[in-house]
Amino acid sequence: MTNTLLRLPAEIQYCDELDALIAADRDAKPDGWRLSPRAVLRYITGGDAGDMTVTPKYIGYPRLVEIAIATLLTDRGLLLVGEPGTAKSWLSEHLAAAVTGDSTQVIQGTMGTTEEQIRYGWNYALLIANGPTPEALVKTPVYNAMEQGGIVRFEEMSRCAGEVQDALIGIMSEKSMPVPELSMQVSAVRGFNIIATANTRDRGVNELSVALKRRFNIVILPPPATQEAECEIVGLRVAQLSRNLKLSAALPAAATVAKVVTVFRELRGGRTEDGREKIKPPSGVMSTAEAISVLVNAMALAEGFGDGNVGDGELAAGLVAAVVRDDDRDVPVLKEYLDTVIKKRDNKLYKECRRLLD
Repeated sequence: MTNTLLRLPAEIQYCDELDALIAADRDAKPDGWRLSPRAVLRYITGGDAGDMTVTPKYIGYPRLVEIAIATLLTDRGLLLVGEPGTAKSWLSEHLAAAVTGDSTQVIQGTMGTTEEQIRYGWNYALLIANGPTPEALVKTPVYNAMEQGGIVRFEEMSRCAGEVQDALIGIMSEKSMPVPELSMQVSAVRGFNIIATANTRDRGVNELSVALKRRFNIVILPPPATQEAECEIVGLRVAQLSRNLKLSAALPAAATVAKVVTVFRELRGGRTEDGREKIKPPSGVMSTAEAISVLVNAMALAEGFGDGNVGDGELAAGLVAAVVRDDDRDVPVLKEYLDTVIKKRDNKLYKECRRLLD
């Protein structure tokens, strides 16, 4: 029996598009890059590559993508900052895939991340047996990217302790990393860089030092500016995810996507779309990513337990789960929103949501 991978890296999932872009690319490529900056932009924002149509990976502000790509041409790292669900990790992965063809050199920042997970570690059995040798050295994604001239992705960097973050300062300044135990140092091959992400909701957890910030160019990714743009993003990603997950349920209609996006935008913004009524926001993050999740989960419900079409019952289940993260606060907030806004707009969705809450 052959196992199917749940999720492939971007460079494998979109290899046909990348190959077409490589074949059609006539612009100069920086050292270590598979594509020219213009071709990377086309991969991220969509366009044509010969006879192939390249699907957009990021729908938003093209100028921000241009700034991000241009940053990777310099000696500074790229720091993508924004609210949860603004596609920071998604953009980071696709930038790495387009530039170097390898998006898998990743450090996931947490409170437990240690300095040796950034620099290098040791196989302690070999270290005890033979002392410090090259064979006992355990290379990290940063180490690998420096050797190969690749890009390392540092997710949720602000979740790491300050001394761990500061392990990057010397690496980014000198483009080298000493290994005193072996009396050597690793020098970065041209093309090496770091793409880091940080959530604004984590601000104050572990603030980045001024010295570290100076070594990054910071690009702030905002939520989608308009409902139309957010609907386009949600519709595109729901279609992609449903194909990857092999869901056979019908894709939600445009009106269904707009219904969910409207709810999320109103709860996120604290007022109705027409600006007439104020709304208490819930404790959770009402992000675009969460809206996508609601619709994909609704498709799974419709396939497994319904008639294959996403209805208000499936939407209500996803919406209630997405909004209610703290019972003491969020249930009253959602009930008030349902009673004052949704009841007048969509009585069937109102009844399905209230049935789950009452």
